[in-house]
Amino acid sequence: MSENKHTKNEQPARCESMSRLQAVISGKWKILIIWYISAYKIQRFNELQKRLDGITQSTLTKQLRELESDGFIVRNVYPQVPPKVEYSLTEMGESFVPIMLEMQKWSESNLLKKDST
Repeated sequence: MSENKHTKNEQPARCESMSRLQAVISGKWKILIIWYISAYKIQRFNELQKRLDGITQSTLTKQLRELESDGFIVRNVYPQVPPKVEYSLTEMGESFVPIMLEMQKWSESNLLKKDST
């Protein structure tokens, strides 16, 4: 068998943990949704929509459902008229906050410098 780039043994294995993380937090809005919920502890749908300038109602709904399904946020529904729904971080979501803080520091050091030059 001839050697080519697909038969060499030195190729790194697929990093399953990073692939899973990318799948969970992918999307234009998810990190910001987690960020605002962590900053304010509890957020209602309309509050998030106002903070996320440009997001549509359907996109926000989809992103919130996915984050809830993936265990990052919890949706609390209060039985009243009109219905009251609040979102907060789960323990797993809270554990992601220090990572986001490091991402913010990195962005301020490396990306904001480029914007100001």
